[in-house]
Amino acid sequence: MIYTLRRATIFVTALTIFSVLVITFLPRYLNPTPPDAEERKRDRQWVSTSPYWFDRQVCRYLGLCGIQHIRWDAPTLPGWGPDSDLDMTEEIAKVLGVGNWDEDGAAVFVNKPGTESWEHAPGHVDLKRKRSESSDTLQQVPQYVLDHAPLVHLYSGEHFWPSDIADHVAHMGLLDEEDGSVNRTDELDLGNLAKLNAKNGTVFLTSMDDVESRPEWLHNRAGIPIEYEDDGDDEHDGNPDKEIPGNNPTVPTDGNTWWDADKQHPPNRIAAPRYRKGGPSWRRKKRFLQGDDAPQRPIGGAPWDGDKNKPNRSGYSNGPAVLILVDKGAGILDAFWFFFYSYNLGQTVLGIRFGNHVGDWEHCMTRFDNGIPKAMFLSEHAGGKAYAWPALEKKAQPDGKPPRPVIYSAVGSHAMYATPGLHPYVLPFELLKDVTDRGPLWDPALNHYSYWYDYEVGLNETESPSSPQSPYLGNPSEPRKEYTSLVPAADNPKAPTSWFHFEGAWGDDVYSLADDRQWRLFGEYHYIVGPLGPKFKYLERSKVCQTDKCTLLWSIEAGEKSSWY
Repeated sequence: MIYTLRRATIFVTALTIFSVLVITFLPRYLNPTPPDAEERKRDRQWVSTSPYWFDRQVCRYLGLCGIQHIRWDAPTLPGWGPDSDLDMTEEIAKVLGVGNWDEDGAAVFVNKPGTESWEHAPGHVDLKRKRSESSDTLQQVPQYVLDHAPLVHLYSGEHFWPSDIADHVAHMGLLDEEDGSVNRTDELDLGNLAKLNAKNGTVFLTSMDDVESRPEWLHNRAGIPIEYEDDGDDEHDGNPDKEIPGNNPTVPTDGNTWWDADKQHPPNRIAAPRYRKGGPSWRRKKRFLQGDDAPQRPIGGAPWDGDKNKPNRSGYSNGPAVLILVDKGAGILDAFWFFFYSYNLGQTVLGIRFGNHVGDWEHCMTRFDNGIPKAMFLSEHAGGKAYAWPALEKKAQPDGKPPRPVIYSAVGSHAMYATPGLHPYVLPFELLKDVTDRGPLWDPALNHYSYWYDYEVGLNETESPSSPQSPYLGNPSEPRKEYTSLVPAADNPKAPTSWFHFEGAWGDDVYSLADDRQWRLFGEYHYIVGPLGPKFKYLERSKVCQTDKCTLLWSIEAGEKSSWY
């Protein structure tokens, strides 16, 4: 009896010590940045929103919040899948905006009535530039940027596909703090979004629909990937699985400091650069010229209709990317490709999902030195990795064009990676991981909004620091009479810019503990706050990475061994 009691005492003591260690150190491990006084105050307010005394105490002292709400959070609702009675051919045609299929099985697109405005352009646009009176004074997108644009493998089992920011805003309203309702007293669109900066406190674009009802604008419903049309060239011509010959230095050893440069710190070069046609000097000479026969990427998409944003067989998606070009001076140009999704489906740990949020901005950035690509940064959650250009997987292109980099978007989270497969992060034993594969291949160069951004002007337009540490909560600056840091490229001279200067979140605020959709275990929420927009992604960076801690990876193998946190 005494022996049994002693064993039980030891077990309870060990369990208690283990629980204290988990409760104390696990939240710190998951979030190594300690909360400040304001964050602790907000956390106390959030915990107090629970109507249940027991829930509040367990949350405060054990880190287990809203455990009565925990349930399986499925990506889709029942009724969609291989056992559905839907005519999948008809559904795919409808959601892609296809009027018919030709005799070769290719989609024939049709324009829908009422879709002639810029924000809701027809689903199919003639790929010829239409000369605009205002385009003569705008800079074109350099051809070398498009020639080296990324090709993105979306996950084959993805449920939330590329979205048009115009369509996303059309389904957003503002939360009424008094009664918790979402309203659209003012019509919001890409041309007036910055007016919300005048409101007190941070503004959160809030879904008009319950996201757990899975409205069609949030993600696609018919899920058959349509292949990218090509000539069968090997996607591995970049030989990404092997080390690059040499010592794989942390930074280049040729004396050129393109990897850490901006207008105040131009790169050091041993010899004067040779400008090639299409490079920065050529662009400056040709900035006021525009040919009528240059290729044009379709802009925007028809009003959302289900799964139409899944890339079609040519790699075209009605969900446009956003290309933002930032001139860092001395021949250095950063080309930011932003990818927007209306929903981020978080990953699961032991069957429990964490990290959902409405609105999802991901990006990659290619740094050019006098028109030559040098490196690419891929965003992953709160960080990312930077690869030297030779390390990236490439896909050969026809007509003598240079091979293009191939990157991968993770299922649900849409984090960007250089390889397919499993990508564990933060937690040990692969408890938390992203997954990528060779799903539908998206070519964002075919459909995108394009802009030039002057970061020196932009830093003076907002009080919020444009850095990875920019707070989600706080008081936005007073609105300026005019924002001038972002201008459309000549490809889309009438593109609105107000959306870029919006200083609030592109999705719902953190749901309260009283909301039955919400839970938090050891500091990790089921639903987190929506993201800030591209202006707050550190576009003024001098290094290739989004953070000051930046290691340039010279092989895929090195990337698989490294982490951003």
